[in-house]
Amino acid sequence: MSLSNVDVLFQPFKLKSLELKNRIVMAPMTRTFAAEGIPGETNAAYYRRRAEGDVGLILSEGTVIDRPGSRNHPGIPFFHGEAALAGWKTVIDTVHAAGGKMGPQVWHTGSTVIAGLDWAQPEPIESPSGLLAPGKPHGIAMTEEMIADTIAAYARSAADAKRLGFDTVELHGAHGYLIDEFFWSGTNERTDAWGGSTIKERSRFGVEVVKAVREAVGPDFPVILRLSQWKQQDYTTRLANTPDEMADWLVPLVEAGTDILHCSQRRFWEPEFADVDGAEGLNFAGWAKKLTGAATISVGSVGLSSDFMGAFKGENSQRSDISQLLHRMEREEFDLIAVGRALIADPQWVTKIRAQDEAGLKNFDATTLGELV
Repeated sequence: MSLSNVDVLFQPFKLKSLELKNRIVMAPMTRTFAAEGIPGETNAAYYRRRAEGDVGLILSEGTVIDRPGSRNHPGIPFFHGEAALAGWKTVIDTVHAAGGKMGPQVWHTGSTVIAGLDWAQPEPIESPSGLLAPGKPHGIAMTEEMIADTIAAYARSAADAKRLGFDTVELHGAHGYLIDEFFWSGTNERTDAWGGSTIKERSRFGVEVVKAVREAVGPDFPVILRLSQWKQQDYTTRLANTPDEMADWLVPLVEAGTDILHCSQRRFWEPEFADVDGAEGLNFAGWAKKLTGAATISVGSVGLSSDFMGAFKGENSQRSDISQLLHRMEREEFDLIAVGRALIADPQWVTKIRAQDEAGLKNFDATTLGELV
C-alpha cells in the first residue's frame, strides 16, 4: 500500500445534513447482546470504541420496528418503547462525544428463522405470502391492515432516530428479511397490488416504506436503504438479472426518497454483470450508482479473504488484498465502503489502515462473535 492510494479512503463525504471525515462505514452486524431488547452501557461502549477508532459512519446492528414478530432472536435490540429508545439515546450521545457519526439500522426479520434457537418468537410471524423460502410455508401472509401498520412502524422508528440525535437512518431491505421478501418472487406470491410478476411491481412495499420514512424525517435527513441480490435462504438467487431489471428495481426506491443505496454482496470485488462489462466490471454498488445517480455504499468481505457466510460457519478469515478496494474507490465506482467483520475484531482497524500498520491488524474468526470487543 502507498499513502496516496490509502488516502482515497480518507476523503470527506457530505450528503444533505450528513458530513463524514472519511469514506469508511461500519457495516451493521447482528450481535444479539441487547438483554430484553434494550441496549445498555456495554453496547454503548462497543460503538464508542469504533468512533474513537475514526470510523467515518457507524451503522448499528439491526434493531427492530414495533411489530410483534419483527425479530428472530431475543438479543436483537428494539428501536421502539421508552426503555430501548433511552438506551439508544445513550449510545448516540456516547458516539458523538467520541467524535463519531452514527445511524441505526431498522428492520423487520419477516419469516426468517435461526436454526437451533430455543426461543418462542412472538407471533404473528408475518411475510408477504407466509413463506420462508420458495415452497416453504412459515407464518402468515400479511393483511392490508398489517402492511399499513408495518409501514407506519418503519416511519415511527425513523422519526425517533432523528429525534434522538442520530445522523442518519438505514432501512434493511436485504438478505431475505421482510422488505426483501416482498422484492423476491420466491417469497412474494401475492396477486394483489403488493405482488406482481416483475421486480418493479414487487418493489411497491419498499417504495411505500421509503415514502413514509421520508415524510417522517423531512427532506434533509439522509435515508439509507440496504439491498442485496442474495438471500440467506438462497445465496445464488438474483432479483435483477440485467441492468434494465436493476433500474426497474432501484430507480423507484430512489425516487421515493432514498439518498444512499447500501449494496450488499458477498465479495465486493465481483462484477455484477460480467456479461455486460467484463470480469473487471462494476460491482453491485457501481451499477446502482450508474443506474440511479444516488450515492452508494459497497460492502462484502472487505479486509478478508473468505466470503461472508464462511465466517459464521466457523471458518477463519484472513485479510484480502486491499488494493482491489483502493482501485475501485479511485475510479469513483461507489462513494463509501462498509467494513463488517474486520471492525468487529479490531476497533482500531481504520487507524491502522491509515497508518499502513498491516502487521498490527487483528484477524477475524468466529470466536470473535462471542463478545463485544
